[in-house]
Amino acid sequence: MADSNSTPSHRVGPSQSWARNNSYVIPGVYDLTVEDTNWVLTSSFIIFTMQTGFGMLESGCVSVKNEVNIMMKNIIDIVLGGFTYWLFGYAMSFGRGELNNPFVALGDFLIDPSVTDPLFGPIFAAFLFQLSFSTTATTIVSGAMAERCNFKAYCLFSFLNTIVYCIPAGWVWGEHGFLSNLGVVDIAGSGPVHLIGGSSAFASAMMLGPRLGRYAKGTDPLPLGNPVNACMGLFVLWWGWLAFNSGSTYGVSGAKWIYAARAAVMTMMGSFGGGSFSIIYSMVRNEGRLDIVDLINGILASLVSVTAGCFLYHAWEAIVIGIIGSALCCLSMPLFDRMGVDDPVGASAVHGVAGIWGVLAVGLFADNPIPLDTTNGRSGLFKGGGWYLLGVQSLSALCLICWGICVTLALLWIINKIVPIRMDPNEELLGADLMEHRIRHSQIGISRALSALAPLKIDLDDAINAPPIGRNPGHEQCIDEVRAASQKLYEWRSFMDKMSPQKKASDQPKVVDNPGLGKNSFKLRNINRKNRNGTDNHGYEGKYSHATSGAENGLRVGGNQLFTMTKSGENNQSERNDQNFAWID
Repeated sequence: MADSNSTPSHRVGPSQSWARNNSYVIPGVYDLTVEDTNWVLTSSFIIFTMQTGFGMLESGCVSVKNEVNIMMKNIIDIVLGGFTYWLFGYAMSFGRGELNNPFVALGDFLIDPSVTDPLFGPIFAAFLFQLSFSTTATTIVSGAMAERCNFKAYCLFSFLNTIVYCIPAGWVWGEHGFLSNLGVVDIAGSGPVHLIGGSSAFASAMMLGPRLGRYAKGTDPLPLGNPVNACMGLFVLWWGWLAFNSGSTYGVSGAKWIYAARAAVMTMMGSFGGGSFSIIYSMVRNEGRLDIVDLINGILASLVSVTAGCFLYHAWEAIVIGIIGSALCCLSMPLFDRMGVDDPVGASAVHGVAGIWGVLAVGLFADNPIPLDTTNGRSGLFKGGGWYLLGVQSLSALCLICWGICVTLALLWIINKIVPIRMDPNEELLGADLMEHRIRHSQIGISRALSALAPLKIDLDDAINAPPIGRNPGHEQCIDEVRAASQKLYEWRSFMDKMSPQKKASDQPKVVDNPGLGKNSFKLRNINRKNRNGTDNHGYEGKYSHATSGAENGLRVGGNQLFTMTKSGENNQSERNDQNFAWID
């Protein structure tokens, strides 16, 4: 394939010349055949669905009053995080420029190759694949900041968080990166994606502080808002992880397809080990009961652990790695809570702690994947490869942890100077769904919070006027009108009782309270047009002709006729006007 500098100069615009400095022919990231490109693109599409899994999992773990807010943050991660990755993120990871150095790449900003560029197709395929990784790393952080982070501040954080991911990704995967040149091995991102995401999540949760009342009754986890959503999110992530790992062979040409198949199977084997451990751990810890969070996070941690060397392991090794990753996660979650680091979804443990183990596991268990040069001919310590690979992997983990925590803290500190990163306590009590997005859930106690906060003289007009979701205002109006009509009929019954004291007790209408509508609602039974002695029942005549304000056809609510009745003295009755017609629920 020819060098892209061979592109005629009159076909390339000045902005494209500035954006692309083609210093070499075919970088490894662009070494793709047609079959490879097809595999990479398909994997990218599947990896993108992991955003759905993260959103469902996180929304299921937070309280109901914040579930929409966390989904909105996942959308923002794609929109703003993806945009900045195109602006500068990809360029700082894989850019081709004369100013490239072992720390950062500088080239291919605002990437948009000309159609005459020989690398036209591979550039787009590589960019899309790396974009799916970048948005995943950003989304990991959103769960750790849930339920108390100001939405506007989070939008700004999501816009800038690309810087946290893109530079260390270049260290590990870029041809300029110092870790890459030392021989670090990380096939699918236990380090650049998960360890960076987990470290950033830990720093974010630590800086924001715990949710209001989080540790008021101990460090036990709070109840999930929607456990079904959390489980469904796990399944979607499980599915996406297969593409995440097997797609990282970066093609299917030559021997790549063999290791792509191995990566998929070892990914599943690792999750089997981690899931099995989390089941046993949870049942022992909870006296025979299985905790949903332990199971979900145990499986996810095992997937993170096996990601770095997904096609370098045998089946039993993948199972052992998954077990250890799950154990580290399950043990570190309560440890973080005792430290006061409130992580609602456990991202710090799942992606951070398990990510460290995933990076180190390569240095212990990795095979040399002949004929691929993934490990540069090296093997892990347990495979007779010596200490070098383990040493490089340890250095990689240390560098990534320091970068993820320090840069995230600095970024949030700067953002906090512009927009407060912590929600107002009153807004936190009411929930981000209501205060940020004007979504009022009908099944939670918003009214209690509104009544409690009203004396504080804060502006609650929008909150009070927000209609509950899943409700039909027209139906609410009808119910109010029926209730008012019930009250009218009740008043008329009381009045007629006073006006007709000579009636026998047995002829009185029976009043049945209905707790569903309150003390003023009722049901009337056995109201007869004739008394038992055959004389006219005047209470019947007067009551119901007046109860409808003179209407001949009965009670109407909202334009709809609820039941019909006839004037006094008329012999014919409508089809629904029988002896039990006066029934209102």
